[in-house]
Amino acid sequence: QVQLVESGGGLVQPGGSLRLSCAASGSIFSDRAMGWYRQVPGKQRELVAGFTVGGSRNYADSVKGRFTISRDNAKNTVYLQMNSLKPEDTAVYYCNAYPPINYWGQGTQVTVSS
Repeated sequence: QVQLVESGGGLVQPGGSLRLSCAASGSIFSDRAMGWYRQVPGKQRELVAGFTVGGSRNYADSVKGRFTISRDNAKNTVYLQMNSLKPEDTAVYYCNAYPPINYWGQGTQVTVSS
C-alpha cells in the first residue's frame, strides 16, 4: 500500500525553524531517491530538496544554506530541517520520490509570519 504522511508544519515567525517529517511506505522509500516539494495556491508544485540514492543532496536555490534534507532508512522516514525561515517559504510541503510518483500525501502547512 502506497502511503506518504507528512507532519511537523505550523506557524513560525520569520527567522524561526521547523523540522518536517515524512513517513513513507516501503514500496516508495526503499532504494529510491526521495524529495520534498512545496506548493502555494495558484502555483505549480516545486522541488525544494532531493536526496538521491547515492547520498547526494540537491536544493532549490531559494533554500540553499537554510534547509537540510535527511533520511532514516530504518524508519522509512525523510526529514526536512528548515532554518532561517522567510515569509516566502509559506506553502504546503509534501514529500515524494525524487522524481515524484503519481501519488501525493496530504502535505503539511508551513506558515511563516510575524
